[in-house]
Amino acid sequence: MKITSSVFGNREKIPSKYTCDGGNINPELLISDVPEGAKSLALIMDDPDVPKAIHPEGIWVHWIMWNISIETKVIAENSAPDGAVVGANSRGNNKYAGPCPPDREHRYFFKLYALDTTLDLPVTTGKEGLLQATEGHVIGSAELIGLYERI
Repeated sequence: MKITSSVFGNREKIPSKYTCDGGNINPELLISDVPEGAKSLALIMDDPDVPKAIHPEGIWVHWIMWNISIETKVIAENSAPDGAVVGANSRGNNKYAGPCPPDREHRYFFKLYALDTTLDLPVTTGKEGLLQATEGHVIGSAELIGLYERI
């Protein structure tokens, strides 16, 4: 399984359009090679470089989604696929929150999971709840890393 973007490469800079310094909209993501047997996809975008003074766990969740159709090939800019559920980010909002590092260049991980089920979770579910619900159901995964530093 693969996840890529049409606007930045793996370990390359995310254009400011997709950050708090720009439009704060999600970049286009491309999905391919979903494994056989998958019933749905889930996505987590997080930042493991957040200072602990800002977030005690040291990870900031920017965007989570589940029940993405396995037929989805493109997550379009500034949108979520039809039928997908957008969960709660670290601010408790059910939307994409673009990169906005306070101190230096940060890494932003877009993690895609192929699941052998669909999930029945409330929209208030955050990353930990999503990961608990996917335990034992992940049959494939892929990752894309973007970089961003405010200037």
